Amino acid sequence: MEKNLLLQELPESSWPRERLLREGEKHLSDQELLAIILRNGSRQQNVMALAGSILREYPTLYDLKYSTLQELQQFKGIGETRAIELKAMMEFGYRIYRALQPKLGKVQSSVTLGQFLISELKDHRQEHLVAFFLNTKNEIIFQKTIFIGSLNQSIAHPREIFREAVRNSAARVVLGHNHPSGNPQPSQNDLEFTYRVRECGAMMGIELLDHIIVGENKYFSLREEKYLK
Repeated sequence: MEKNLLLQELPESSWPRERLLREGEKHLSDQELLAIILRNGSRQQNVMALAGSILREYPTLYDLKYSTLQELQQFKGIGETRAIELKAMMEFGYRIYRALQPKLGKVQSSVTLGQFLISELKDHRQEHLVAFFLNTKNEIIFQKTIFIGSLNQSIAHPREIFREAVRNSAARVVLGHNHPSGNPQPSQNDLEFTYRVRECGAMMGIELLDHIIVGENKYFSLREEKYLK
């Protein structure tokens, strides 16, 4: 009878957790992902062997999805607690799959967003840079205050904007910030920062749709005023 090696006796480069850290989860097989969830095996077999024996019993992940607690406990090393954890993991994965990306409204025009930003930012005594992340239908899927302070290039940087854009799978970005002076006219720093963001976005395939600056009761849209095309 062939001996089942302990996971620690295998080359570390083949351990599932180490491979995930090194290469990312998408490069792991179903067996490796299941082994990470199981965490350890039994006296008879290591965790990779245990994961393999489960997957052999269920030819597809669809079949595994409908396994019962009792069926899972037939495997050596799977007691009631671990069977419950596996079923909870399957249900949680299903709920993630069914989850819809939240929508925070649709950008219909710069006027609507400009009025919203006036109400949100006009009373701040420091500049606040807010980013709205949009999908391909111009629906706002995420909103975040990126920066508080003067928009000079030595402090504010596009990387903070596009880190969130990539994280939220955004297709477009709208920026908004306030001028505590009450005058919404863009400064040279505002324009230079906007163009840097536009250039970075173009390289990443993420469009800067507009940059809206608000004062006390007015807004200035760089798109409406033809600074952005």
